[in-house]
Amino acid sequence: MCTGRVDLAFVIRAFSNGKDGVFIGGCHLGDCHYVTEGNYHALHMVHLCKKLLQLIGVSPERVRIEWISSGEGVRFAELVNDFSKTLKTLGPLGAGEGTDGLGLKRKLQALTRLIPYIRLVERERLRVRFQTEKEYEDFFNSKEVEGVLRELVADNLTVGQIMLLLGERALTMGEISETLKLSPSEVSRYLGNSARQGLVQYDETEKRFALA
Repeated sequence: MCTGRVDLAFVIRAFSNGKDGVFIGGCHLGDCHYVTEGNYHALHMVHLCKKLLQLIGVSPERVRIEWISSGEGVRFAELVNDFSKTLKTLGPLGAGEGTDGLGLKRKLQALTRLIPYIRLVERERLRVRFQTEKEYEDFFNSKEVEGVLRELVADNLTVGQIMLLLGERALTMGEISETLKLSPSEVSRYLGNSARQGLVQYDETEKRFALA
């Protein structure tokens, strides 16, 4: 299968299913087996994925993309062994980052729900085509990309986690703050925006927020 067919959702699903890492191997850049240059698309996707993982507190080193031809069996084995060593060093997913399992599961669920929106953001604000890996790396490490992700994705991820929490049961602002490790003022801002959009409501009797 061409690496161009490897979707962001596939990678996030692997982590949601408890995998500690994802390794993607493709044709060398400039030598696409299917003449579609899907490997450039895969490189772009992996850089975006790494940034999204950072947003939810997961090490970006858990995703790796390498270029390997059909005649490089020895190199393939070496790369996979090296990646395995990296994962052993990082430790199990979540535990290696110091994140509790339930909290990480919630973050991955919120990220999964946001993927259709992230695709739109990528198409409108992050769609680029370079010739070298260095150019992709520089672009995704730029202030421009950091700003786009912070402005358009980070807040939506937090709102998604709040919606998941309230989907379980009604909660006070303090309970949401403690669970998500956010300040009360931050929670208040997110809840206020969500209430104006008709997503949540405040129960005066129970003194708790719930899904609308």
